[in-house]
Amino acid sequence: MGAAFSRTMMSGAVAAAVAGGVYRALRSRPRRQRMGRPRTWRQRTNYAGRTVDLYAGPAAVLGAAAGTAVLPLPARTRCAALLAVLAAGGCGAYDDLVGADDPRRGFRAHLGALRDGEVTSGAVKLLGIGGAGLVAGALVGERPVDRVLAGVVIAGTAHLVNLVDVRPGVAAATVLALGAPGLPGAGLAAAPMGAVAALVADDLGERTMFGDTGVHALGAALGVAIAVGRGRAGLVAHAAGLVAAAAYGDRISRAVRVLSDR
Repeated sequence: MGAAFSRTMMSGAVAAAVAGGVYRALRSRPRRQRMGRPRTWRQRTNYAGRTVDLYAGPAAVLGAAAGTAVLPLPARTRCAALLAVLAAGGCGAYDDLVGADDPRRGFRAHLGALRDGEVTSGAVKLLGIGGAGLVAGALVGERPVDRVLAGVVIAGTAHLVNLVDVRPGVAAATVLALGAPGLPGAGLAAAPMGAVAALVADDLGERTMFGDTGVHALGAALGVAIAVGRGRAGLVAHAAGLVAAAAYGDRISRAVRVLSDR
């Protein structure tokens, strides 16, 4: 028990140190403006009209990956966790940089565009994270059904954290709340929780935001933590809840906005 606790604490500490270090390094870079320069991680307008950056996103990805890498995990579990975090973060980054001005949101809008022959950045993100989730699920599941269910849990958790990321601090609180019950197990939840802990103050202070890059990576890491060690009944319950959340995603995001604005 003591050794497992020490490993969990080490994972969280490494994730926090890397996430905080990357974030500070990005913010300290000289800010030079260039005409015609493509969209970067700086200067987004948040829900309140304030200018923030997206540096918390790549910082969260690297922090969660580093925290996972130091855990003494089976090779397949380690590969699954790193794949899920990096693929989800990469797909989210593509959407942050390419699709920031696209007003379409949600599964239906992007899949509808795909049906009409248009590949949106949101569709790339959905398909990429879904595919990576299924591959990661195949690595951690023992039987075919369990592998599919684990993939749904991993991709679905990434989507859930994105759904609630409509106000400062909500995505971070979601990661901490969902990750806490899993800490006594394999310790995989410590990595996303540590990364969030290092960045949440600036998120709440509206100096930065996680963006699609950060929230999807954190959610995917959390999804692997949930999927590992769950029996089939647990996987079915989590997968069903996440599918329902995806189906009612607009309502969930709207409810979070209303509750946060009170």
